[in-house]
Amino acid sequence: MAGRVDAGEMSRAEAVHMGVAMLIAGHETTATMISLGTLVLLENPEQLALVRDSEDPKIVARAVEELLRYLSIVQVGLRRVATEDIEIGGRVIRAGDGLIVDLHAANWDPEAFPGSDRVDVTRPARRHNAFGYGPHQCLGQSLARLELQVVYGTLYRRIPTLRLAAQVDELEFDHSGTTYGVASLPVAW
Repeated sequence: MAGRVDAGEMSRAEAVHMGVAMLIAGHETTATMISLGTLVLLENPEQLALVRDSEDPKIVARAVEELLRYLSIVQVGLRRVATEDIEIGGRVIRAGDGLIVDLHAANWDPEAFPGSDRVDVTRPARRHNAFGYGPHQCLGQSLARLELQVVYGTLYRRIPTLRLAAQVDELEFDHSGTTYGVASLPVAW
């Protein structure tokens, strides 16, 4: 970004804004996925056991992809503009029409993911849209995947007795930002 500022392609204010956005996006989304993914696994002990008891990094990587699909924590509709006419579901979307894309609905499409309403860490879910699609994909998705694999592959083995310290209906869910998650996740061991 500094090179673009020096070249006059971007203002200093734009570079600062983009830098802050990348920092917030990279921290908030990963922290939210850690807590919400942990909640899902604690509520699905058979799935948690598959992640906790495996020494195979491919199992943990697949679990991360399934949790990303299942949770789709980015809860704002992505705004796009159609670049060409396209027919979807018997309706024509014209070039120039505005669209709002719901990643959660795409990730829970039963045609793409049979049994999409349940978490299955053995599912090959890599085709999910949790990081967007095409040229608008998240720049930090490789780092996010790595961080989640390290956390999910380590936390439950190091603390095998990890459990919720509150009932799910007592938890406060946060819908205030661009991501969906829990305000806090009380746990004990």
